[in-house]
Amino acid sequence: MKTLLASAASIALTAIAGTASAAEPVPTPVKSIVLVHGGFVDGSGWEGVYKILKKDGYDVTVVQNPTHSLADDVAVTRRAIDAANGKVILVGHSYGGVVATEAGNDPKVAGLVYIAAFAPDKGESVSSLIANPVPGAAVPPILPPQNGYLFLDRSKFAAAFAADVRPDTAAFMADAQVPWGVEALGGAVTLPAWKAKPSWYLVASEDRMIPPPAQRAMASRAGAHIEETPASHAVYVSKPAVVAALIEQAARGANAQAK
Repeated sequence: MKTLLASAASIALTAIAGTASAAEPVPTPVKSIVLVHGGFVDGSGWEGVYKILKKDGYDVTVVQNPTHSLADDVAVTRRAIDAANGKVILVGHSYGGVVATEAGNDPKVAGLVYIAAFAPDKGESVSSLIANPVPGAAVPPILPPQNGYLFLDRSKFAAAFAADVRPDTAAFMADAQVPWGVEALGGAVTLPAWKAKPSWYLVASEDRMIPPPAQRAMASRAGAHIEETPASHAVYVSKPAVVAALIEQAARGANAQAK
């Protein structure tokens, strides 16, 4: 009887051990975040998001793209990815989503986060995506090109780009605009990273630069996990906590959801 009990116990322990060894390890959260700004602005708008992520223990790099051409911006972003420690969550706002879609093919990128951003398919660019606007959508106040670069009408910048940002901050953003190259606007994606990498998308439902229906359509096409918040195009400035929360969600889930 004792022999039978001992044998049964041994079998049970072996089964338990086998189950434990067969269990998949818990995915390790990604700890490096690379933030990519869009057109008309620089990386300083990420300050609020940056501070939250740093406080929560993430390594954060803010890319300063020249926005002259898509190829140049992808090259600058890839250098930031190369310099990051380990796997990376690549985050793009607005045109920065185009940059992230191309640069995100880097093997170090574990996941993509789009913040009110363009998420183009192969052969698409900002130019092609805005060519046929949603009926009734707001028209961004983009001025005619000046020597190959674009600006927003300063008097209309706040209403179009940053309606929920503090007035003094929105005024500064308007006056501190970065010229956006027409060549960058026309830069087409060659291989969309979202087809191979998990992605997350934050829709800004009060955006007057990229129509919210267009955001939802791009996010759905990419198979992204979609969150939505009532905010302007500058949601990364006005609601840094909401943006940081989605980035951290991606950092926790990217390895588990790898395509």
